[in-house]
Amino acid sequence: MVKEIKPSSPMENMGGVLFLSRRSKMAATMNNYNRMSIFPKLDLMFNLRKIHELTCLLTIIFIFSCHCLADDGYEMDDFLKREYSLTKPYQGLGSYWDLMGNAMITTEYVRLTPDLQSRQGAVWSRIPCYLRDWELQVHFKVHGHAKKNLNGDGMALWYTKERMQTGPVFGNMNMFTGLGVFVDTYPNENKNHERAFPYVSAMVGNGTLAYEHDHDGQATELGGCTALVRNIPHDTSLLIRYTRNRLTIRIDVEGTREWQDCLDLPGVHLPRGYFFGASSATGDLSDNHDLISMKLYQLTVERSPEDEEEELTIPRVDNFEQLNKVEVQDEGMSGFQLFFTIVFSIIGIFVLGVVMVVMYGRWKENSRKRFY
Repeated sequence: MVKEIKPSSPMENMGGVLFLSRRSKMAATMNNYNRMSIFPKLDLMFNLRKIHELTCLLTIIFIFSCHCLADDGYEMDDFLKREYSLTKPYQGLGSYWDLMGNAMITTEYVRLTPDLQSRQGAVWSRIPCYLRDWELQVHFKVHGHAKKNLNGDGMALWYTKERMQTGPVFGNMNMFTGLGVFVDTYPNENKNHERAFPYVSAMVGNGTLAYEHDHDGQATELGGCTALVRNIPHDTSLLIRYTRNRLTIRIDVEGTREWQDCLDLPGVHLPRGYFFGASSATGDLSDNHDLISMKLYQLTVERSPEDEEEELTIPRVDNFEQLNKVEVQDEGMSGFQLFFTIVFSIIGIFVLGVVMVVMYGRWKENSRKRFY
């Protein structure tokens, strides 16, 4: 028997269509749900990647900032004190600094003295410095046409109470009050020298202590080192650091920014409110003494209550008598003095011989009279 298949009614067809549309909507919803579930995973992965990159960046910045600290951990990059610094193109001259003597300014350097005899020149800050802890980096060059040991005299860096004075100590006054760091290029005392020149040394003056130029300041120096800074193909740098009553001097002769120790001394007490400066002098011998830059940094140093002390009025160095046991010997006689000493000695011997002969003749004559 053949079963008769009835045609579907319009309502049944509509129901099928509705079922299919619902099914397609559910499928689309499921697809959208799957897509939406994937996006958060991608966002999370992307955020984790960004966090990793940010961590790496912060690590690099931290490592770089560690290299930007001073050798002993003093922060200094953000503490350049421009009012105490002298750099190209030397716009601070006239506002913060004064020239004196034979010093002259160019676009590349401040020439304290030219390669000519009997010249003196200096540059001095106008504003006194009240920083407790600081570091001074000096970029300079010493050069000339003369041969070794036929050049002079050198240059000095200052942190002193006095300013704009002339005198015999590398163009500055003697009996100064404060700190002097000397780059001495000529040995004035030829005998008993166990050091090679140029020589870098330091001295703290109290206003009554004299720098003995003829003896290269050995009797008053705190220490120093040999630094062959003259007529080299690159510029040289000097670092002076004062913090927690400790004076440190380092030198860079090779121009590599690798500092070599020269002097490290505790117990140095310097008052605040002094002036920075640089000076130079030539005599019978000469050199070009060029100052390229002076940069002063304020150091951030943690201090304990024990570090706090009264305001100083006079510079001093603890145990200075034990620091320097160099005995400066008196100069020997000059050739003129030696000549007259020998002449008078010969005359004295001759007169003494004549007196002895006369006395002997009289004694012999008296002896004959007694015999007869």
